[in-house]
Amino acid sequence: MANEVYVSLEFTPNPNTLKYSVNRTLLERGAMNFVQKADAEQKSPLAARLFAVPGISGVMLGRDFVTVTKTEDGDWDVVHKSCSQIVEDHLVQGLPVVNAEFLGQEAHKGGSSEIEKKIREILDNEIRPAVAMDGGDITFERFEGGIVYLYMQGSCAGCPSSTATLKGGIEARLREAIPEVVEVVAV
Repeated sequence: MANEVYVSLEFTPNPNTLKYSVNRTLLERGAMNFVQKADAEQKSPLAARLFAVPGISGVMLGRDFVTVTKTEDGDWDVVHKSCSQIVEDHLVQGLPVVNAEFLGQEAHKGGSSEIEKKIREILDNEIRPAVAMDGGDITFERFEGGIVYLYMQGSCAGCPSSTATLKGGIEARLREAIPEVVEVVAV
């Protein structure tokens, strides 16, 4: 059936995070990250359902994937079985992933200087698609005194290799393209 929903599990570099890829578009662009159940309940019916699973501490929605992060004491067997079924059931029922009034909210903050525009452009076109492959997202907070402040989300938050990604990858790329960038740090 062409309308069938497929949910496939992918492991991420973060040992406390799993990524569920789906054959549906969940968000037209960007990502939405939830670390509080109340925020999820307000903005995303799917994220709210996932937070009901014991041991879930975070949910990130991407273009065609959902990333769940568990607490240290969360049981992967319970988390995986429950989350996979919730995502599939939610999509099969055709329920909204995000409440309409929150769709299309800008992921990035910060000002609109030429440097900040260039930072956002590199993040959106080069870096975010790459980290999304591992179930994460990185958004711009601000540029101040030569320092770029970024939010690490989804599998990137708390990932053992996030420092290497931040310093060796993102910082190197931004410094190469934008001489005013001295350092990149996670908020």
